[in-house]
Amino acid sequence: MYDQLEALLKRHADLEMMLADPEVLADGSRYTALAKEHADLAEVVAVDQELRDVGGDAAAAREMAAEVSGDEREGMLAEAAELDATVERLQARLRTLLVPKDPNDERDVIVEIRAAAGGDEAGLFAGELKEMYLRYAERQGWKVEPLSESEQDIGGVKETIFEVDGRDAWAHLKHESGVHRVQRVPATESQGRIHTSTASVAVLPTADEVDLDIDQNDLRIDVFRSSGPGGQSVNTTDSAVRITHLPTGLVVSCQDQKSQHQNRDKALRILRSRLLQQEQERAAKVRADARRGQIGTGDRSEKIRTYNFPQSRVTDHRIGLTVHNLAAVLSGDLDEVVTALRHAEVEALLAAQAEDA
Repeated sequence: MYDQLEALLKRHADLEMMLADPEVLADGSRYTALAKEHADLAEVVAVDQELRDVGGDAAAAREMAAEVSGDEREGMLAEAAELDATVERLQARLRTLLVPKDPNDERDVIVEIRAAAGGDEAGLFAGELKEMYLRYAERQGWKVEPLSESEQDIGGVKETIFEVDGRDAWAHLKHESGVHRVQRVPATESQGRIHTSTASVAVLPTADEVDLDIDQNDLRIDVFRSSGPGGQSVNTTDSAVRITHLPTGLVVSCQDQKSQHQNRDKALRILRSRLLQQEQERAAKVRADARRGQIGTGDRSEKIRTYNFPQSRVTDHRIGLTVHNLAAVLSGDLDEVVTALRHAEVEALLAAQAEDA
């Protein structure tokens, strides 16, 4: 850990010199990149300096305690003990800061929600999950752009896909992938029996063209008439688009926009993100240690969370967290759950580092 820390402190000092270089100042793009790296290291430097200062104060308090007696000595030892506790807290914070960052953490995301087991009730639940994430995004000040949606007749959705743009969107939402389960009495249940329904959620990091070059010869693009919302052009023009990636068999359809060009662009964005996720998952399987830093597998087949209406509780099965405020969670108050999952991720990575040390 200390070798890594010293390397980061040296890099921070080097960056300060580079940012004062007239040649760097004259190169806008380079200056911006270096300034961002400098800012990213600022907390590491600040915590390290505070740790050195507090550690020095603790040592000085113990030295003074050795030179006095009685109440004064007790006071010095008590002060040293308080400073030692602060040192432990700062050391823990520094270890967390030194955990390698997920390279996707600053990416925007594409969220895909699909009704699974439970018929119409599953579609209603999928719609509630959609609203939950939209409200959470609003709380974070993020921008949301709908990409594709298929509604069901009684309300809710069969499938919905939307993009979330905002600071650290992936870092906050990456652990939401998996099967979400709801337990409640449906409105159509005359016997008052509790039913269990599920919806799957997939969160994908957005991919730019520079991240993934798709050979146009690998795509089959079909156009057809839209069957959903879209204004006067619905069922009169071939505006809907279906793109098939021939090497992988991935298929993406978009029909929400009036323009065939808009639907094609949105379908390509979804396809690019799915292909990027596949590539990253393939790389993670090769690196055995990469799996140690994940909360569950993130697979859509894995049951990750239960929303129990009769008991007004939400339970995340991966970390054993239960929140007894279902209404608040569904209203977008996901902070407690997201923070706990991010903390568990860091702890898993720290444990992996300790094993490798």
